Amino acid sequence: MAGLDSETLAPAADYAADEVLRDGGSIHIRAIRPDDRERLREHFHGLSEKSIYFRFFGLKRSLNDAELTRLTNLDFVDHVALAATLRDDRGERFIGVARYIRCPDRSRAEVAFAVLDEHQGRGIGTLLLEHLSRIARAGGIVELQADVLGDNNRMLGVFANSGYKVTRSAEAGVIHVAFPTAETQQSVEAIAARERVALAHSVEWILKPRSVAVIGASRNSGKLGGAILRNLLQSGYKGKIFPVNKAAEQVSGLRCYPSVAAIGEQFDLAIVAVPAGVVETELAACAKAGARAAIVVTAGFGESGPEGAARERRIFELARRSGMRLVGPNCLGVINTDAGVRLNATFAPVEPPPGRVGMFSQSGALGVAILDHARQRRLGLSTFISAGNRADVSNNDLMAYWADDANTSVVALYLETVGNPRTFSRLAREVARRKPIVAVKSGRHGAAVRAIAGQSSAFATVDLAVDALFEQTGVIRTETLEQMFDVAALLAAQPLPGGPRVGIVTNAHGPAVLLADACESRGLELAARGTSADGRQLDNPVDLGVNAGGGDFAAAIAELGGDSAVDAVVAIYVPPIASFAREVAAGIARGASDTPTHKPVLSVFVSTAGRPLELDGGSRGVIPCYDFPENAAAALASAFRYGRWRARAPGEIHRLSDFARDATRAIIERLMRESGAGAWLKPADAAALLRTAGIEVAPAEQADVATARLAADRIGYPLVAKAVAPGLIHKSDVGGVIMNLRSGDEAENAARRLAERMESIGARLDGVLLQRQIDGGHEMMAGVASDATFGPLLFAGLGGIAAEILKDVSFRLHPVTDSDAREMVGELRSSRMLDGYRGGPRGDREAFAALIAKLSALVEHAPEIGEIHLNPIKVLEPGRGVVVVDARIRLAAAPR
Repeated sequence: MAGLDSETLAPAADYAADEVLRDGGSIHIRAIRPDDRERLREHFHGLSEKSIYFRFFGLKRSLNDAELTRLTNLDFVDHVALAATLRDDRGERFIGVARYIRCPDRSRAEVAFAVLDEHQGRGIGTLLLEHLSRIARAGGIVELQADVLGDNNRMLGVFANSGYKVTRSAEAGVIHVAFPTAETQQSVEAIAARERVALAHSVEWILKPRSVAVIGASRNSGKLGGAILRNLLQSGYKGKIFPVNKAAEQVSGLRCYPSVAAIGEQFDLAIVAVPAGVVETELAACAKAGARAAIVVTAGFGESGPEGAARERRIFELARRSGMRLVGPNCLGVINTDAGVRLNATFAPVEPPPGRVGMFSQSGALGVAILDHARQRRLGLSTFISAGNRADVSNNDLMAYWADDANTSVVALYLETVGNPRTFSRLAREVARRKPIVAVKSGRHGAAVRAIAGQSSAFATVDLAVDALFEQTGVIRTETLEQMFDVAALLAAQPLPGGPRVGIVTNAHGPAVLLADACESRGLELAARGTSADGRQLDNPVDLGVNAGGGDFAAAIAELGGDSAVDAVVAIYVPPIASFAREVAAGIARGASDTPTHKPVLSVFVSTAGRPLELDGGSRGVIPCYDFPENAAAALASAFRYGRWRARAPGEIHRLSDFARDATRAIIERLMRESGAGAWLKPADAAALLRTAGIEVAPAEQADVATARLAADRIGYPLVAKAVAPGLIHKSDVGGVIMNLRSGDEAENAARRLAERMESIGARLDGVLLQRQIDGGHEMMAGVASDATFGPLLFAGLGGIAAEILKDVSFRLHPVTDSDAREMVGELRSSRMLDGYRGGPRGDREAFAALIAKLSALVEHAPEIGEIHLNPIKVLEPGRGVVVVDARIRLAAAPR
C-alpha cells in the first residue's frame, strides 16, 4: 500500500497514494485542495438521497459556497480531508471523500465518509479509513470517533472490519463508534489481507479475461500484433477477441475494428502493440471503453532514456487513475494454460506445456528463453507473466494471485529488483507457508552499502540484503535459471523430504560418489542403513552394476524407499547402451510407485539422449530427471531447507512496552534537537537509548583527568578507560584503551596517559570514558545498518578484533522475529563457542538472540536511527545474559 509503510509521512497537504480495490480496480487517493470546489460539488450531487441522509443525518439539496470553502480550504492539522479519485474523458472525478476534524481536547477527532452509490461495496471507505488513521496517528490524534445511523450497515461494517479495537454505544438510533489510532496486530493483519485479496482480483482481469482487444493486430505474424493474435488463436483462447487496426477490415478470419471506440462493447483486457508514441492515446481510448487491464508489449519507455521514462510515467498514471492495471511496457506478455481460459497473450514463438508452476520474468528477452527451456524440460506452467519495466504490475501482485490459485503449486521468479521489499516480505511469508517460491535474483555483485559494525571493509552488499529477505520469507534462492528449473521440477512433482538422509541407487560407482559428496556439502547426508532381518548389512549407495536393468532398479528403489532410515531416494543411471535407458526409466517409475508417497524420488540420467518419457509412467506421476548428480543434490538440498523453514514456528516480533516507546521517543526527539540528523551520539546518550529497549550496557561515565578519580569511585572497579575522540572507531589500534584499573589513582593516571596519547597522534580528545570492566564471557557483535531500498538491516556475528578478519556475520531485514534472531545466532560459525566448544565456557544464546530482537524493536519506534554498532557484546554464562561494552549510534541523515 503506497504511503503506509512508514510512520514518517509526507505533509498531509501533499498526501497522495495509489491503491487497488477489492474487486481489482484501482484508484488514486489524495488530499483535497482549494481548487476542488467543483469536484466536491459534483460528488455531492452524485450521491443518492439515502447516502446524503446517512452522511448529513438529514436531507440536503446542495452545498453552498461557504460550505464548499470550508470543506476544501483545510489546514491539515485540525481538519484533514482525502478524496478517492478516478479519471475519465471528463477529467478527474471524486468517487469517495473522507475527513476528520479534531475535537477541542486535541487528542480525538471526528471522522465522516461519503462514497458514490455505484462505487459502494468496493472497499473505498475501508481504504480511506486506513489512510486517515495513518495521518491522524502521525498528527498526535490517539482516537477517532464517528456517529453512524443505526441502519447504515455498510459504514458500521467498515469500522467493525478495520482490525482496530472499536467500541460502540447507541442512543436514539445513532451508533457512536470510537477506536484508538494505534496500530494493533489485528489492524495490520486486516490491512495485509485486504491488500492481498485486492491485488489477486486485479490480476484476474489480466490472466482470466472474458474478452481481449489486440490494438495493433496484424496479418503479418512477424509483427508484434500479428504474433500475439496468432498465439491467441492457436492456444484456443475461450473468450472474445477484438482485433483493432484501422488499415484492415478482417484479420485471421476475425472482424477487425478501425479503433477501440468502434468495438462498441466493453472488454476486459487490452493488448497494446503499437509504436510508443501512440500508446498513451490508445490506452486512453481503452480506459474510456471500460477496459479493466492492459498489456503494453511496446518498447521505447523507461529503458530508453528520460523521454521514455516520462512517457512511461504518464501511461502508468493514466492506467491507475482510470481504474486499469498495467503490465509492461516493454514486456513479452502473459500466458494462462488453464483449460477454461487458454490464454497465450505473448509474441513468443514457443508455448510451454500446462502444469503447476506459476512463473514470473521481469525480463522480456529472457522470457522467451524461459518458455523454450520449460518446453524442452517438459516443465508444465500454470501461468507465465513477463512484466518488462514493471510500471505497475509486479511480482508482488502475482504472488498475491498465486497464493490462492488452485492451479499453481510452485512459484518461480526471475527478478532484477524485488520492488517494494516490505510488501514482498509480507506476501512471500504468507505464500511460502503454503507453496514454495523459487527465485533467481540477478545483480549479485552490486555496489556495496555502508560497512557493517564500523569496519573498514564492507561486510554487506545490496545482495546480502536480498539474501536476508529471502531467508526470512522462506524463498528458495538459486544462482542460475537452470537451478531454478531444477528446483521447480522437484517441488512441482514430489513431496518435501522429511529429513536430510539420502538413499542412492546406481549402476555406476563414480556418479554415486559425486552425489554423496554434493549432498554432504549442501547439508544433506548419506543415510546410514542398518542390517536386514537375516543380518545382512544394507548398502548405501546400492550399486547394481553396469548391466542393471529396469527390474533391478525397481526392486532396489522400493527397498531403499521403504527403509525408515531414508528420507529421499535418488536413482542414477549411466546407460552403457542407449536403448536400455527407456527400460530403466520405466523401472524407476515402478520403484517410485512402490515408495511411500511422503518420500521424494529423483533420477539422474547421465546421457545426452534427454529425459525418457517412461519416467512418468508410474502412479507417482512425474519423476524429476537431472543430467548430473550435483544438480539433483542441489535441488534436493533446497527442498530440504525449505521444508525445515516451513516446519518452524513463524515466531513473534518483540514489541516495546508503552513506557519504553514513550521513553525512546523522548530521547530521540531531544537528540534530534540537540545533535541533528547525521550525528553520532555521545556514549551516555547511546547507552540511554539502548536501555529503553531493555538492552544492558556496562555502567560508564565520561570524565577528564580532573574528574576521573571521582567518576571511577562512583562506577566501581575494575574499570576500563577508553579515549573519546571524533572519528575514532578502532580505539585499541591507537592505544586508546587501558584495562584493569582498580583504584582512583590508576583511573586518573589512565586518563592522563590517554590524553597524551591522543595528542601525540594529533587527535582531539573529547574525554575519557570510564566503564565497568566485564570479565569473562564471549565477545560477539550486533547492530543495524540502513539501506535506502530495504530499510534497516540487522546483523550479528563474532565480535572484538576478529570481526573484520573472519567476517562471521549473519543478516536479517527488519523486523526480525524471535525465530529469525535465533537463526541468526545459529548460522554463525562462532556460535559453537556459545555451546561450550571443546570444553570451553558456554554462553547465553537466548539472551544474545533476544538482544537482536530488541534492536529491531528499537529501530521500529526510532526511524531516525541510521546505524547501530555494538562491538563487543559480552555474552555471559547461560542465565547471566549479555552486556554491551561498546556502543556507537548514528542518527540518520533523513528519517526512514
